[in-house]
Amino acid sequence: MDETYLKVRGHWAYLYRAIDRDGKLVDTMLSEQRDMAAAQTFFRSAKAATGITPDQVTTDDHGSYPRAIRTVLGRRVVHRTSAYKNNRLEQDHRGVKGRTRCMRSFKSFGSAARFCKSHDELRNFLRPRTRYDQSVSASRGRLLHLRRATIVLAVLEAA
Repeated sequence: MDETYLKVRGHWAYLYRAIDRDGKLVDTMLSEQRDMAAAQTFFRSAKAATGITPDQVTTDDHGSYPRAIRTVLGRRVVHRTSAYKNNRLEQDHRGVKGRTRCMRSFKSFGSAARFCKSHDELRNFLRPRTRYDQSVSASRGRLLHLRRATIVLAVLEAA
């Protein structure tokens, strides 16, 4: 679990994101603050999205995370704080940051939240691999991407 920041209406907002050990997206949430209430809300949302309580959570050293993990997820969850163990998610931020950087900022908080959630879910769906360390050949990746893009276009046309 980690957060990054984006500009919304000229102010910084925090995009909380979590991935599982295979690199799949668990949940995202945009918040105007980076505090205890936001962390607890995000952990509740992530737990509701998966339906399970994780064995361990890796975060950065922000002071609100240990209490938020204890209150929402329970005392048995191991909380790890390491800059190196969180690298997978830090690199995963590059996708949303690269897409939003060219837009400069968002005009409303609601549109920013919708964009971030849908961007992450679509990006996760179009990934060819099912595990983080899985290698996929280029031809297989193209085939999977084409199939999944066709599904996405069909859903968007129906909407």
